[in-house]
Order: sequence, then C-alpha cells, then structure tokens
Amino acid sequence: MTASDRNLRLDYLESAVADIAAAKAFYGAAFGWTFTDYGPDYCEFDDGRMKGGFNAHVAPKPGGALVVSCADDLADARRRVEAAGAPIVAEHEFPGGRRFHFVDPDGYELAVWSDR
Repeated sequence: MTASDRNLRLDYLESAVADIAAAKAFYGAAFGWTFTDYGPDYCEFDDGRMKGGFNAHVAPKPGGALVVSCADDLADARRRVEAAGAPIVAEHEFPGGRRFHFVDPDGYELAVWSDR
C-alpha cells in the first residue's frame, strides 16, 4: 500500500488493557491473532489484515478502542482537525513515527499518526 493509499484512512486500533498477557491469551485463542511485544506494557496485534495495539500504559475506560488514522503530512492533518474544531489532547513520538490525539464532538478520543 502506498502512503497516498492510506492517507487519512483508518489504519490502526489501539485498546487500553489491564493485562497484556491476558489480552494476548484471549485474542490469540479466540481469533488466532499474532503479537509483537514492544516492552512489558505494549504489544502490537496482527489479525492477518489489520494491525493494532494493546496498551497497558493507560487504564481501560469506557469508549473502547483508540481509532488511529494515518496521514502523509501530520502537520496538515493536525491543522485540519483543529480547524474542524477538535482539541488536541496528546502528542507522542515512538519508534517509527509520531502521532497526536484529539477529541471529536461526541467526546471520543481518536488519533492520527505518520511515519514521516
């Protein structure tokens, strides 16, 4: 998939979990997902089509998984989100990229990431 094919499209789902090992055991047994560990409190899952993450750095809360879109130009995506009226609530850099989080009009937290 080229970068332009994924620009501003859903790209990743991230769930806050209380226990990484328990989440891996459940989703591995129930759906056959595979996992890549990135330290004791984060792992990526792969369902064979889409990837996501289990994050034990934050407490599970109502609202479900963190929906993450990809952007070719993260600064442009941030300007668009802010111009649409959403507040930016977090920013992160990580191996392979960076992202920002925002809250939509209904109070859901979402994120946009880029590897550039």
